[in-house]
Amino acid sequence: MSVDLDTQLKTIQLKLQQVLKQYQHLQKENAQLKKELEQSQQKNAEKTDQLETLQQQVDVLKLGVRGWSEEEKVELEKRIDVYLKEIDKCIALLNN
Repeated sequence: MSVDLDTQLKTIQLKLQQVLKQYQHLQKENAQLKKELEQSQQKNAEKTDQLETLQQQVDVLKLGVRGWSEEEKVELEKRIDVYLKEIDKCIALLNN
């Protein structure tokens, strides 16, 4: 009877060691995936900034080519207002 109990305890101990090894492996993998996600998010933010800059350049070029109609002036004012609000948000975040 004690031989069976010893065998069962050894089996349980081996399984527990396997579970612990798998847990440690998953923790490492999770940390790596989090790091990759952070890097991807940073790259995405950089690309978004580049896209906004290019869009601004396109808008400036369009305005320069077409002239200044009343509708374009209003549109430009709206875009400037949006940019100013974004700048205000950034300043508020920096002050916090």
